[in-house]
Amino acid sequence: MAGTVPLYTAPPQKSISSPAATESSIVKWVLIGAAGLVLFWLIALPLIVVLTESLKKGWDVYWAALTDPDARSALRLTLLIAAITVPLNTIFGVAAAWAVTKFRFRGKGFLITLIDLPFAVSPVIGGMIFVLIFGARGWFGPWLSAHDIKIVFALPGIILATLFVTFPFVARELIPLMEDQGTQEEEAAITLGARGWQVFFRVTLPNIKWGLLYGIILCNARAMGEFGAVSVVSGHIRGETNTLPLHVEILYNEYQFSASFAVASLLLLLALVTMLLKSWLSRKNVH
Repeated sequence: MAGTVPLYTAPPQKSISSPAATESSIVKWVLIGAAGLVLFWLIALPLIVVLTESLKKGWDVYWAALTDPDARSALRLTLLIAAITVPLNTIFGVAAAWAVTKFRFRGKGFLITLIDLPFAVSPVIGGMIFVLIFGARGWFGPWLSAHDIKIVFALPGIILATLFVTFPFVARELIPLMEDQGTQEEEAAITLGARGWQVFFRVTLPNIKWGLLYGIILCNARAMGEFGAVSVVSGHIRGETNTLPLHVEILYNEYQFSASFAVASLLLLLALVTMLLKSWLSRKNVH
């Protein structure tokens, strides 16, 4: 229209990145690069070395190392120990977490301290404790010898040592989760007439199932890979008390490097499967 003054239009502003934003971006990429370098040096590179050295002399040597009678015996023993200790620790972990989070009683703090004890004590010290208790010169050694019962340097001692180092994992995974959930749902179920086991299986267990599986996987990984405590109580008897980690050490000390790395790659495969399950459960728990 005539005589209409056109509206003022501001000129487009150029985007200027502030020095603080630029510096923040630089710091971010420096930290990412440093973390990636550390992970490559401490994790990726050793894994590459294990796989490379295990196949260095060909598939025949690799397969012969895995099918060796001592290696098969070590694998069976490792799986047997995991099959025994993981269910026992699962039962203990669920019971301990349920008691700590759902009930008030004296000694709760002491119970939590005992649960955390294997995290603070060296596995080697844990193994030495069982030697001092059940060994030939231990507290119960003479009585065990008189009744021809073997604990140390036999399967029961390995199971006890593995139980000691792995029992916190399930409980420590469930206690924070059950504390966050509180007791309202259980109290409501009891008000409606549900009994103790009904409350557990229909209310408590469905709420903790992903955390429980997560703790079981961590417990199983530690049970199969434990070295320190098992090394003390096993006696390193070939074909009888050697687990896979101990068998790897023996092969390496005998300069059978390809065979030791081949058996180590089997442990690596078990660890990768555990890690994938752990990541999958983490995503399921988040969603």
